[in-house]
Amino acid sequence: MDWNWSEIFSSPLWAVSTVILGLVVRVQRRARWDPRDCPVQLKGKTVIVTGSSTGIGKFVALDFARRGARVILACRSMERGTAAMQDIRRLSGNKNVHLRLLDTASLQSVRQFAEDFLREEKQLHILVNNAGASGMPRRITTDGLEVTFATNHVGPFLLTNLLLDLMKRCAPARIVNVSSVNHWKGQVHFAHFHGNNLTGGMDSSYNHTKLYNILWTKELARRLQDTGVTVNSLHPGVVKTEVMRYYHWLIRLIFSITGIFFFKSAEEGAVSTIYCAVAEETDGITGKYFDSDCSLVLPSPLARDPALAEKSFEFCERLTAKL
Repeated sequence: MDWNWSEIFSSPLWAVSTVILGLVVRVQRRARWDPRDCPVQLKGKTVIVTGSSTGIGKFVALDFARRGARVILACRSMERGTAAMQDIRRLSGNKNVHLRLLDTASLQSVRQFAEDFLREEKQLHILVNNAGASGMPRRITTDGLEVTFATNHVGPFLLTNLLLDLMKRCAPARIVNVSSVNHWKGQVHFAHFHGNNLTGGMDSSYNHTKLYNILWTKELARRLQDTGVTVNSLHPGVVKTEVMRYYHWLIRLIFSITGIFFFKSAEEGAVSTIYCAVAEETDGITGKYFDSDCSLVLPSPLARDPALAEKSFEFCERLTAKL
């Protein structure tokens, strides 16, 4: 049989079928857990959300603000951070939302943020390490680190370590590390941290760092046993955010068009992070990895290797101690 493809694609039935398929896919994107059904309140609690000027981080911070928390927006840009703070205050009715500048690509910025926070704040109950980027052109930071590794892993690693003692004193407390399903494509080579022996596209560094996020989570959970501080990692889903802002405009355009039907919105993408941070169901769970539908799943075999987790943790400890 000969198919007249031009007639098929121009048929109204094709257009209707495409719309129906898109709607079905959109429904399937929803997680099984809805933050709006969660009664947990955070009044009297202090939280930090990194990378919260836009995207997932902003919606996570908004949810915490609606629950009555004292919310610290840790953002790189004063202008965008201020706009986010004003939006969240207005939408939540919570004026206890504050901005502090933080660039996780700079260890000096991380240390300054932590120093200021510890001097001025007395509590920390939730830390969400959300800040990250993909597709950044490869370059070496002033700390001698490849910029994606600094932004996505070394900076958050150092920040968390600097705030750990306070979180232990405020226990029960939770640390949430936003990783990605892309960690399955990640590799462990410590030379990568300094930009050496990196191969593949711009997103390869992102994939590696997301693997390190899970390994770090696993080892940190082991070290935090019996402290009352839990730590988990998650995949937020394929989300329409600014994480791809460094890609070529044509790639961004294709993803934007495709994303209308198949990608989560930033608000939908925030759900699994919120779940790990506040849900009663995750109370006491630590060292685990959650999928975008808030289900507990196994990460890649590399990410489950306890010896590798310990080795990579110790490497980052030595690295940050030197810089």
